[in-house]
Amino acid sequence: MPKKIVALAGDGIGPEIMGAGLEVLATVAKKVGFDYVVEEHAFGGAAIDQVGHPLPDQTLVACRTADAILLAAIGAPQYDNAAVRPEQGLLQLRKELGLFANIRPVKIFDSLKDYSPLKAERLDGVDLVMVRELTGGIYFGEHILETDQASDSNTYQVEEIERVVRSAFDLAQKRRKKVTSIDKQNVLATSKLWRKVAEEVGKDYPDVTLEHQLVDSAAMLLITNPSRFDVLVTENLFGDILSDEASVLTGTLGVLPSASHAVAGPSLYEPIHGSAPDIAGQGIANPVSMILSVAMMLEESFDLQVAGKIIRQAVEQTFDKGILTKDLGGSAMTSQMTAHIIEEIERSSL
Repeated sequence: MPKKIVALAGDGIGPEIMGAGLEVLATVAKKVGFDYVVEEHAFGGAAIDQVGHPLPDQTLVACRTADAILLAAIGAPQYDNAAVRPEQGLLQLRKELGLFANIRPVKIFDSLKDYSPLKAERLDGVDLVMVRELTGGIYFGEHILETDQASDSNTYQVEEIERVVRSAFDLAQKRRKKVTSIDKQNVLATSKLWRKVAEEVGKDYPDVTLEHQLVDSAAMLLITNPSRFDVLVTENLFGDILSDEASVLTGTLGVLPSASHAVAGPSLYEPIHGSAPDIAGQGIANPVSMILSVAMMLEESFDLQVAGKIIRQAVEQTFDKGILTKDLGGSAMTSQMTAHIIEEIERSSL
C-alpha cells in the first residue's frame, strides 16, 4: 500500500521549493522502489485567502491521516498586523498533532565554508543537532497586552520536559554521546525544573555525557566554539533563537532542514527558513533546505536510509561543482539547482 505524504506548499517561495522537493522525491523513489502518493493541501496565508483560516479542517484531517507531512514555508507581509496570521496555523498544527520535538541538524558542507561569517578553522568538525521543545512554554502561555504593561506566561510540566530531553538522549546515543541541556536556571523557575528533570533523565543513559549551559553562555559558544557541541536540547523560546543562530554557521538558511516529531502519529518536515516574500516568484530561491527535508523524511518516517544518503550526497556533489543559488553568491535558478541535484541522484551507484 503506498505511503501517504501530505504536502503543504504554503506561501511566498513555498510553492517553488515544494515543487523542487517533490521532483527530487519522485526521482529517488523510482531509484529505491518507494511507493507513495502525495496530497496537496492549503495552509498558512494561502488557506486564509481561500477559507479565512490558516489551518482548514480538511487540511488538518489530511495531516492526521498522513504517514508524513512536508511543509515548505508560511507567512506574508499582508498578515503582519492581521487578526488571523499564517503562523497561528502552524502553532495549531503542532499542538493538534503533538509535534513536541523539533530536530534541526547543522552540518557544514566543506565547499560552503567560505560563505560562513565565521573563519573556516572555527567550522572544522561542526556537526550538531538542536532539539527544541515545540508545544509548551511561552508560545502557548497566556499573553496579556495592556496600555502600560504586558505579560507572557511561561509554563512547563515535568512530562513535557522529560519527553523532549529523552528524545535528545536517544539521538545522542546514535551520535557522539553528548547532550548539552540549555536553560536559565539562575533566574527562571521553569529552568530550575528543566535542569532537575534533565538530571533525572540522564541517569537512564550512563553512556551519554550530560552538561548544562546557561542560554547566554550557549549563545556565545555557538559562535566561538561550535564544534564542542553534539546534541543540544532546550525549551521552546530558547530553541527558537539558538537554532536560528546556529543556522548562520552554514552561511545561509537555505541549506538546513528540520523535523518535528510526536509520540505517535505523523512527523512534519520543513526548511528552517521563512517564506522570503521579497524573492517569491522570481525562481531564485535555494531549494536545498526543502530537498534535505525530504531526505530526513525518507530516513526518519520510512526508514529509507539509502535514499536519504543518495539525496545528501547529490546535494554535496552539486555544491562541490560550484553550482550555487543567489543566496550563496551563485547564479543557478531554483529549477537549475534542482535539475543538477536530480542528475547526481540518477548517477548515484549507492
